[in-house]
Amino acid sequence: MMRRINNDSGQMLLATGIILMLSLLAMAWFGVSVASLGDPYDTSSGEVLEVTDSFTEVWQPIIENRSNTLVADGADWQEAIDAATNSTSADLMRHGEHRGVEIILSDISATNNSGVFTITCEVGIADRGARLKTTSHTVVVDLT
Repeated sequence: MMRRINNDSGQMLLATGIILMLSLLAMAWFGVSVASLGDPYDTSSGEVLEVTDSFTEVWQPIIENRSNTLVADGADWQEAIDAATNSTSADLMRHGEHRGVEIILSDISATNNSGVFTITCEVGIADRGARLKTTSHTVVVDLT
């Protein structure tokens, strides 16, 4: 007849081995992800350059058209410029999402000099493989 032995040392050894393997796997995964952080960005990516060109082409005309429409509807100049700038930046961010490119507009400011507004912003455009940052993009809108 077989004698049953209650010895849990084999199970404990197996559990210890599994925990050790998972720890090593987690460390290896973290090491690989950290190692790729220093990779240079490829600024020659087509989508990033195309979106940058389209941003440069449409930023001023859209703000001018929207602010002129808002002023014609009775809005204050500053209010019209702020609304036009905010809606244009939101539309451009959505446009970038549809093309697979992230457009970030930061530090947007508008200064008024007797109805001539100077609007500045910092633009960051990126996708998975490329990043391009245009600093201090400026447009002038004349509402007089």
